[in-house]
Amino acid sequence: MKELDFLPDAPVNPAELASLASMIRAGTPLIVIESHDEPHAHALFMALRHQMHRPVLIWTATRGLVRADRDLVMAPDFADAGKALAHIAQRSDRALVLLMDFHPYLDDPVIVRQLREIGRRADDRQAPTVVLISPEITLPPELTALSRRFDLQAPEPATLEAMVRAEASRWGNERGLKPAEICEEALVQLINNLQGLTMKDARRLARNAIFDDGVLDHSDLKPVMQAKFELLDPGGVLNFELETARFSEVAGLANLRRWLELRAGVFRSAEAPPGLDPPRGMLLLGVQGCGKSLAARAAAGLFGVPLLHLDFATLFDRYHGQSERNLRQSLKAAELMAPCVMWIDEIEKGLATSDSDGGTSRRMLGSFLTWLSEHRSRVFVAATANDISRLPPELMRKGRFDEVFFVDLPERATRAEIMAIHLRRRELKPELYPLDRLAEATEGFSGAELEHLVVSALYVAHAQGVTLAMEHLSEELARTRPLSVLRGESIASLRAWARERAVPA
Repeated sequence: MKELDFLPDAPVNPAELASLASMIRAGTPLIVIESHDEPHAHALFMALRHQMHRPVLIWTATRGLVRADRDLVMAPDFADAGKALAHIAQRSDRALVLLMDFHPYLDDPVIVRQLREIGRRADDRQAPTVVLISPEITLPPELTALSRRFDLQAPEPATLEAMVRAEASRWGNERGLKPAEICEEALVQLINNLQGLTMKDARRLARNAIFDDGVLDHSDLKPVMQAKFELLDPGGVLNFELETARFSEVAGLANLRRWLELRAGVFRSAEAPPGLDPPRGMLLLGVQGCGKSLAARAAAGLFGVPLLHLDFATLFDRYHGQSERNLRQSLKAAELMAPCVMWIDEIEKGLATSDSDGGTSRRMLGSFLTWLSEHRSRVFVAATANDISRLPPELMRKGRFDEVFFVDLPERATRAEIMAIHLRRRELKPELYPLDRLAEATEGFSGAELEHLVVSALYVAHAQGVTLAMEHLSEELARTRPLSVLRGESIASLRAWARERAVPA
């Protein structure tokens, strides 16, 4: 296939085209586009070629400089980056020059100097405009002041709908049949799921959904979401879950559940009602093992959206600037997966600042706080924390989260409910066990410790070849020292802190 054998998958977005044209007319000498979607960028510049009456040249390492309108290789020597730039520097025809995958050459000081000299011709109305197009570009400081970045826009919903219907017709045409059957309700959700992808990727996912069985229905939505996540996942930093927890699996936490239920309808809406902003997130503080993580996962189930798990520890990288880039890419991926819940477990471990890392942790904190305050996407942040002493004060400021909840050790009735849940999960009948007595005897136990109590007693019963009985639970209870005993002082301090600063969950 020839380098220029591309066809735009959809008409160019007029607003996007106007924004790019404005940047060029302003005399920007160096434009940076970070994207894998080369056909999209090509289509924009081919449209500008007609609109602005300027020639378009495309450089690749394999073909050198090519006149885009004629697919004409200009000279074999121009495959050499330095010789190509020397030619570009001499042009006086206002050419739009696209340098594809040029980022490896930016480590060469001679190449950088050549680009800088081309950029210094910005006052010359006949000077070329150079455009760097690569999946990832880090500019050297010499070129930063000469450049501006341009972000390609994702296809509009109407464009995606037209593409999906065209794929349904294509399925029928290839088989001499009528178009593939489309469930209109599933189509609306599919278009919502495809937003944020390039047209090329969106078309591939839609085609897979339709061509599998000639029908587009709700059964296709989960595979599409999983495939979208795999396309967007920034290096395995995010984990994706479609099957999340339900609040029926969570004992207690009535205030938290009611708070989420009041906001679920607004969060699901494409546009919030007048006067209301979409819910942004919550911070769950509390004793270890009391269900904070389970509640975060259940929030995704209640909202009916996927869950993304962001592990801050995996963001940190030894190379300067890479940690911040990893964070930006993860947050961008979460926005493209919206609507979703982004769960950040033990956030204090990832955002605790230190002077021993060259300022990386402080920059990470600043970037995250800025995003938390300014993002407008339907990404609900569910953060959990155990150690309040390590939480940066900036994170606790009003406006960062919609609410701060404190998850305390379960009360007596909740302890009985927790044990009933774990017995049912293991196909045992809770009514056969004196849960009220067990709940009274397990004062100070966390939810995790109650589960461990049931599991350990089951192991003993299995080893004896008998059904779980009260004696097994009582014996295991006698051997257990809960965290509330081992760390009584720190838990008392945590409760005292939360009494004035957090809402009981």
